[in-house]
Amino acid sequence: MNIILIGALELGLIYSIMALGLFVSYRMLDVADLTVDGSFTTGAAVCAVVSLTGHPLAGLMLSIPAGMAAGLVTSLLQTKMKVQPILAGILTQMALYSINLRIMGNKSNLSLLGKESVFTLTEGWLPQSMSRLAKLPVIVLMVAVICLLLAFFLKTKTGLSLRATGDNVEMVRSSSIDPHFTNALGLAIANGLVALSGAVLAQYQQYSDLNMGVGMVVIALASIIIGEVIVGRRNIPVHILAVVAGSILYRLFIALALRAASPSDLKAISAAIVALAISYPAIKEMIAVAKLKRKGRVTHE
Repeated sequence: MNIILIGALELGLIYSIMALGLFVSYRMLDVADLTVDGSFTTGAAVCAVVSLTGHPLAGLMLSIPAGMAAGLVTSLLQTKMKVQPILAGILTQMALYSINLRIMGNKSNLSLLGKESVFTLTEGWLPQSMSRLAKLPVIVLMVAVICLLLAFFLKTKTGLSLRATGDNVEMVRSSSIDPHFTNALGLAIANGLVALSGAVLAQYQQYSDLNMGVGMVVIALASIIIGEVIVGRRNIPVHILAVVAGSILYRLFIALALRAASPSDLKAISAAIVALAISYPAIKEMIAVAKLKRKGRVTHE
């Protein structure tokens, strides 16, 4: 059971980086960006190829500009070519499938077994009895740094302009701020984080697969909503922590559900968790209305 909890915590933290990327595009820019499924794999592919040359840290770093480039393409389609946001994300995602295949040398997967990764740097830090926890400090450190940087950025003048673009484009335009620039910046940052998440997962699982990005939008969206339901969204730091907490809880729910079900049911379980998370406000409201009706009926009697 402890191994399951540790695994859920590690995966939850890794996927939280991706969820923070969608948080920027979905919550800050109010853009439904479907590029995520493609840029996640792009990050993993770039990281795997570079890591195979013996430079795992460089692999992580190079995954970020690769993801940012994908975000810029989606933004260009939206702002300059006037393509609808959802369709723009789908088009970029489709193109990335071929690009990712080329990056991986026309192979559907790349193995990193036996290769050095950022996680091997901490192997000697802990005693043998705690070797299972060797990867956790690295992941926690990366997520903590990203959360701090993102919280700081969103409170800067540029970050506030980005947030304002999602709230009211006309107001931003009247304030002499180019909404096209903030849109491009936001989608670049979002997909840079998504790609970094894919890169970290590739080194964590020791392989990169062409289809590993399928369904990442759903996972990220579920993480955001679960975190907001449980933790809340009072201010930027709390909102960011809510996304991280939501990602960990989502992976924990999945791990516990799979103990009582077959792995082939994973997609159905994921869909059920996301549906419950999204419909929670409506369910809560229905329960409250039912209580009021019951209370009114009792009073009347």
